[in-house]
Amino acid sequence: MENISGKYLFLKEGIFYFNRRVPKDLRSHYSSAKISYSLRTRSRAVASARANRASVKLDEYWYHLRSQDAELPGKHLLRHGLSRPASTNSKVVTPDVLTLSEGVLTYVRLKGNGRPKTFERAAHRSCGYVIDICGDKPLSDYTKADANAFRDALIRRGLTGSSITRIFGTVRAVFNFAVAEEGLSISSPFANVYYDRNAGVAVRSPIPVDAIRAVQQQCYQMDDEMRWLVALVADTGMRLAEAAGLLREDIFQQEDGRWVASITPHPWRSLKTDSSRRVVPLVGSAEWAAQRIHSQEKGSKFAFPRYNTSGKTNSNLASAALNKWLKTYVPKGATMHGFRHSMRDRLRAVECPADVADQIGGWHTDGVGQGYGTGYPEQVLSRWLSAVA
Repeated sequence: MENISGKYLFLKEGIFYFNRRVPKDLRSHYSSAKISYSLRTRSRAVASARANRASVKLDEYWYHLRSQDAELPGKHLLRHGLSRPASTNSKVVTPDVLTLSEGVLTYVRLKGNGRPKTFERAAHRSCGYVIDICGDKPLSDYTKADANAFRDALIRRGLTGSSITRIFGTVRAVFNFAVAEEGLSISSPFANVYYDRNAGVAVRSPIPVDAIRAVQQQCYQMDDEMRWLVALVADTGMRLAEAAGLLREDIFQQEDGRWVASITPHPWRSLKTDSSRRVVPLVGSAEWAAQRIHSQEKGSKFAFPRYNTSGKTNSNLASAALNKWLKTYVPKGATMHGFRHSMRDRLRAVECPADVADQIGGWHTDGVGQGYGTGYPEQVLSRWLSAVA
């Protein structure tokens, strides 16, 4: 086979990646102008072979797309502008020929408005795994054997149980939505697939209160940007990415003198869930961090400039650096995320109501009634946070 993949390879940190631009006449079928992903190898020979196979598959698929886009008599009558097999029985209509790739496009088009880019990427990535393993088939053609083969392939890749659960959840959501949208009477074979959901999952330990106090004392002594971030997370339970992506103006003092942080989505840092959008009172070490941030000259709009230098909040960089520093002061295995687990336990220790704790941490609260109103006043949240700080 002719090696056509060389120009589609690039090397990043020792790992080969596939990168190919989508032809201009087919851009309308894609959400991005290029296709880029890791080939999961450091070997050029292996990477070249994998990229070559990917290129051939793309060329075949693009030929298919171009043939579908060709002018055909009665094309305007085709659903979604795509040709579909007609029933040999003129009295029987068989609409259940929507393929999984088309189902993804329907799902993203109708449910993706206002969602972060990660929503679309997750749908394409997870269903792309199914297509790579089982093929891009009509929804009605997928079987339980396909779902089991999909599961086995994910396990062979070494994915943890939690990662497999997340991928299966996305595939089920796309499949069920596409089926409902098309009015098909089929059930998803990707439901009730067994695997060990705890396989490879590391238990994230909460940080003991005495260790939190020791860490906070070190933050007060060292008094730099990295320690301000630790102090802010320690007494709020914020996710590290939430805190690292804050603007200076997101942290402000109210008329009554209380400091708060407004956690909202930004172009450089999205939020994990809708319930993550919230206002968190800052007490204890978090209040100290807010004061130290605003005592500095306004050289940057970001509260933590070192983690916002490339148009995206680099929470991975923050996590690596802070976890390395933190391990001197906390039990083995504890990380920055342990502050979030600890905050939940600290709120339980002062008998804080669960829905108040959910609002403080941005956790989802079940129940229809929880969607009514605007939530607890900040004074109530501040009182409970003060009790643990």
